[in-house]
Amino acid sequence: MTGLETSQTVSLVLIAAHVVLGFIATVLVSANRRPSAAIAWVLTIVFIPFVGAIAFFLVGRGRLPTRRREQQRAMNAHFLAHAAPSALPPDATEDPTWLASVVRMNTDLGALPMVGGNAVDIIEGYTDSFDAMIAAIDAARVRVHVEFYIAVRDDSTGPFYDALARARRRGVAVRMLFDHLASFMYPHRTQTQEFLREAGVESFAMLPLRPFRGQWQRPDLRNHRKLVVVDGVVAFTGSQNLIDETYLKSSNLARGLHWVELMIRIEGPAARELDAVFLTDWAAESGEMLPFLEAVAPRDGAVALQTVPSGPSFDNDNNLKLFAALIHKAERRISITSPYFVPDESIQLALLTAAARGLQIELFVSEIGDQKLVYHAQRSYYEALLRAGIAIHLYKAPAVLHSKHFTVDDDIAIIGSSNMDIRSFSLNAEVSVLAHSREFVDRMRAVEDRYRARSTPLHLEDWLRRPVGEKTWDNLARLTSSLQ
Repeated sequence: MTGLETSQTVSLVLIAAHVVLGFIATVLVSANRRPSAAIAWVLTIVFIPFVGAIAFFLVGRGRLPTRRREQQRAMNAHFLAHAAPSALPPDATEDPTWLASVVRMNTDLGALPMVGGNAVDIIEGYTDSFDAMIAAIDAARVRVHVEFYIAVRDDSTGPFYDALARARRRGVAVRMLFDHLASFMYPHRTQTQEFLREAGVESFAMLPLRPFRGQWQRPDLRNHRKLVVVDGVVAFTGSQNLIDETYLKSSNLARGLHWVELMIRIEGPAARELDAVFLTDWAAESGEMLPFLEAVAPRDGAVALQTVPSGPSFDNDNNLKLFAALIHKAERRISITSPYFVPDESIQLALLTAAARGLQIELFVSEIGDQKLVYHAQRSYYEALLRAGIAIHLYKAPAVLHSKHFTVDDDIAIIGSSNMDIRSFSLNAEVSVLAHSREFVDRMRAVEDRYRARSTPLHLEDWLRRPVGEKTWDNLARLTSSLQ
């Protein structure tokens, strides 16, 4: 065989392999995947054959291994069997009339009921939330459970860690979970873990990437939850990580960036439901099934709350279904705050449909971005929203608006760790709290009023005049959002 014939044979073999790879990719990738995501992956594999296939192998699976999902189902059954007795006021799921169906959906998906009799405080100040958590930890008698995506002991968070050490010295059981990959992305990792060991705090990394120990899953499936539960009676959750407001990055310091967050303090039966989320993650990482505390008596508060966990350990996109349902059910007004707004087709369509129904809709996002790809991807959705009459408020730099919440009509709100983006819908473990209370929503509206006063409104005519280079980056970044 001549050199030319050999070259032609090799070329034919490579072309045939490419065709076969493309066919296999089409069949495998499209199974149980959104069409837009499947098409994006198939095109990636076809046009970048081997690199694309390797990328899909590493980050193409949207669910955790079977063992983790089976464990989640077992925990769900356990929580349903030990659900708290109803503490709801008579009208909790009757007004609005559609709320009962949403609560039932959440219970089926996340195994946690709605419970009333909760007192809820809204905490906007960055260090104020640390102070409130420290006060609760200092009053702990039995156990303290801490779970954060990012957990760093620095000058700002040092007093929080000191409170954990004081609790241990009093004989209180203190347990802590933090995301494994996130812990490598920020400074003081070694010092933080040494402090926890010396203080006697039990701690585990969540979703560890240790292939030689049999601990492996898609690397970007992360646990993004933020919560603290004290004695099953007092709990905190929201958007804030356990780190300084600059996130300790030199680039942030150079730009003067600081994060704006929102946390809530819950006292009442719903604290026990948030503790159930911690118990699930603790069992997954430590192998230890901790006892589910007895039901907490209702407090004087009148807020009904339902905890909704979501993530790749579940068989459904729990928070996506909840968010879409609330947008479709809304009758008058929707206000959304999300630092990373990269909606999937169902959320985008729900918002555009709600706008067409005549609802007043507004979106609060940051004027600047700390993650370039996500920042440009979310900007690609602005034009359609503005054309539909949806108001967009750009929170002024150098603050990064990192709060994650939205309100519906007069008495429904969502607060939690979930962004309004594809990553939070499908790839991250998140926790959201559905609140039903006119008085509480009035307080959340006051928060939104303060955001609006600190923001610049975005107008369609100005947006269309932005430079061509920015439009190009926005549109290119949007394509990558479907690779999930």
